Amino acid sequence: MSQSKLFLHDHPASSYAQKVRMALREKGIPFDMAIPENIGSGNQISRLAAANPRMEVPALEDGDFKIFDSKIILQYLEDKYPEHPLMPEDPKARAEARMIEEVCDTAYEAINWGMFSEVTWCERATGELAEKLLKQGNEQTKVICDWLSERLGNKKFFSGESFSFADICVAPCLYSNGPAEGSPLKQWRDRVMEIPSVKETTKEMEAATKKMAETMRGGFKAGSGRRREYRDHRLEWMIKSGGIAVVQKGLEEDKIRFSWPGGI
Repeated sequence: MSQSKLFLHDHPASSYAQKVRMALREKGIPFDMAIPENIGSGNQISRLAAANPRMEVPALEDGDFKIFDSKIILQYLEDKYPEHPLMPEDPKARAEARMIEEVCDTAYEAINWGMFSEVTWCERATGELAEKLLKQGNEQTKVICDWLSERLGNKKFFSGESFSFADICVAPCLYSNGPAEGSPLKQWRDRVMEIPSVKETTKEMEAATKKMAETMRGGFKAGSGRRREYRDHRLEWMIKSGGIAVVQKGLEEDKIRFSWPGGI
């Protein structure tokens, strides 16, 4: 009996969606994908909402079965398609990989989102406030890169000699904002960028971010009806980095929103 082809609700610039696409490609799993129309506006998108009540990408459809959250999707792919495992066998190495995923999904993603999307592209902060937020982001990035460097050590990849789960989780985060030139972490990044699944996914991301940088400026003005989602870790980053005024203004002008339930 043939199985239905997987369908991915996707956005090429989302680091969460990128790691799912990398995993699907590494495992050789055929899939279709599409960007939900008007994604990120805060408006209802019926098919995406049916797959993910948060209306966030990625969301995966396997026939009638729908899954959201990149962590859960990656685990589902590991469980259903064990022929090409991405997780290492050793329990300690598996725990290490999951800790790396957690740091990249929360702390690193929030820094990149804040620095590039909110400050640089959307221009929610300008002048001294923008400088302060970017400075905070750069300092925080260095802390995380130092932590990742410790995890990498002198290994070729995070879990040893083979490209695997942890590498997939780190790769989307280090594109625009990452390790110093000549560092082992930078050399790791150069290696993974030659892996076909990463190279293809990165090309998709580069094309999308170029377009986003051009269109997002002024795209979330008061009265536009478009509202950016401040997930919990993103909200935390903006406040702890000194941008509480950005959040307050966004709420006053109805330009930001929070996650389901109640925030859509």
